[in-house]
Amino acid sequence: MTARLRRSNLMRGRMRVEMSCGWSGTIGRRARLGLAVAALLCVRCGTPRSIPPQTQAAAGDVSEDSAVIWARGASRGPVVIELSTDPQFAGAMRFERTISDPLVPVKVEAAGLSAGTQYYTRVTDAGGGRALGRFRMAHGDADFHGLRFGVSGDWRGDLAPYPSIRNAAGRDLDFFVAMGDTIYADYESPALIGVAQATRLSQFRLKYAEVYSPFLGLNSLAELRASTAWFATIDDHEVTDNFAGGAAPWTHPLFGLTGEYINETVFFEGGLRAFQDYHPIRDEYYGDTGDCRTAGKRKLYRYRTFGRDAAVFLLDARSFRDMNLDWEVNLEDPLSTTYFLLVSLQRDRTMLGAEQFSDLQRDLRDAHRRGVTWKFVLIPEPIQNLGPILSSDRYEGYAEERATLLRMIRDEDIRNVVFIAADIHGTIVNNLTYTDDLLGPQIPVESWEVTTGAVAFDPVLGSVIVDQAIQLGILEPNIRIYYDELPRSLKDGFIEDALNGLLALFGYDPIGLQDSNIPATLLSGGYFSVNMFGWTEFQVDRDTQRLRVTTYGVEAYRRDILDPTLVPEVVSDFVVEARP
Repeated sequence: MTARLRRSNLMRGRMRVEMSCGWSGTIGRRARLGLAVAALLCVRCGTPRSIPPQTQAAAGDVSEDSAVIWARGASRGPVVIELSTDPQFAGAMRFERTISDPLVPVKVEAAGLSAGTQYYTRVTDAGGGRALGRFRMAHGDADFHGLRFGVSGDWRGDLAPYPSIRNAAGRDLDFFVAMGDTIYADYESPALIGVAQATRLSQFRLKYAEVYSPFLGLNSLAELRASTAWFATIDDHEVTDNFAGGAAPWTHPLFGLTGEYINETVFFEGGLRAFQDYHPIRDEYYGDTGDCRTAGKRKLYRYRTFGRDAAVFLLDARSFRDMNLDWEVNLEDPLSTTYFLLVSLQRDRTMLGAEQFSDLQRDLRDAHRRGVTWKFVLIPEPIQNLGPILSSDRYEGYAEERATLLRMIRDEDIRNVVFIAADIHGTIVNNLTYTDDLLGPQIPVESWEVTTGAVAFDPVLGSVIVDQAIQLGILEPNIRIYYDELPRSLKDGFIEDALNGLLALFGYDPIGLQDSNIPATLLSGGYFSVNMFGWTEFQVDRDTQRLRVTTYGVEAYRRDILDPTLVPEVVSDFVVEARP
């Protein structure tokens, strides 16, 4: 039984609770305190958390005429999946599959569906467990319909049940994109106490079951997946930290010595198999690409259009990349910084792999040719300039390929390109520039980026930046005490000022869209928030094609102070006019 907690009447110390079984009632101050105490005890003692079998429904990978329907059953045996445009399931399409293990979901691909149409799903397992879901198909015509979708990433199992995203299911989204780090296979969590790194397929699957299971009366991610279509890609923690799928297995101790690339190893395949199992997406593979790095390998890249309002380009920035540059930047040593920037710009290195990079270029041109207004490029790691410190894992560490992409957008006048990233566990918005050579100027592009999330990762980006600055000698250690006492807005301002100082050293633009070539208007909050957990909503107005970007969040928390009653608030809100 799941519960939706609505924070209301809090001034009177009461809370409204509606249970999925139909009961609704009011919880008083004492019961609310009890929930918080229960959370505190559960996470402090490190008690293993049982993951009960669940009956769940989800759908995703939608196009104008097909979708993947995902089902999980709590009981072994046949499971029935129904699909209809009628919420009462009149005339429903019916599929039957078998649940052989409650930890292993099943999927079906439904074809011949109607573009722009609302569908309803119903899953019934052998034990009578039932789950409902709904989703909308993409519009397939050349008209404007408006669009609303959500994006975030990065959620650790020990920080469930994710109150930072509890409002997303009620936002009537056309789809949601899970931007990688959808589990942390290399972090211990209550589902696998004492296991610091998942290594077996069953362990990877259990990590996914954990993040989609109820805890303390809340199951935010499962409720969100039941409410809208789902797209997903990986980052690194679906397998292990900072792996590079296009590198040789011997470069990382977990991948063994078999195969030419990490993306050919048994360990990699275990992580990816579980990822595919737990997301309503197709199992797609590249054909004969002429490049053994991608030929026959899993294909997570997706290109979708939604009428003429928007196109979405969903990237896999992990499976085919070269190794990160193994070079530590020291700001006190100009030669170390210069070497890093020079090597990242001039070496023939790839983050996306040649085939995926070519697909992205082709599809950007296609969307431009078809007159699609907004082009959303979703890439797990940021493309914006954040400075050379710790940048080897971001697109800055693959600067030559990054410059090639941005140069194409500029030279071919592909307008209204918005990059969306996650991974760094904070929200940062900035316009984009590139350079053709180390000593050359920064060349502006009429494109910009939003990094979003984390849904829940501790420590949050603000704390990481302060700690790194202290370790590098940029800040005195006693600054940490001062920083911790600041209110959130001043913490953000402190970090933003420091980061802007670093960006200025390299001739990069400061954080934000003000004074840039992007026609943006800030409505509330700011362009920088690094002390919250949350997600970001993108809304394209049907009539004006104006884009509104709203980030929701809750105060970042540790597992020993997890409060499941937190309610997301607006952290940042701005609009951008579409270029004709």
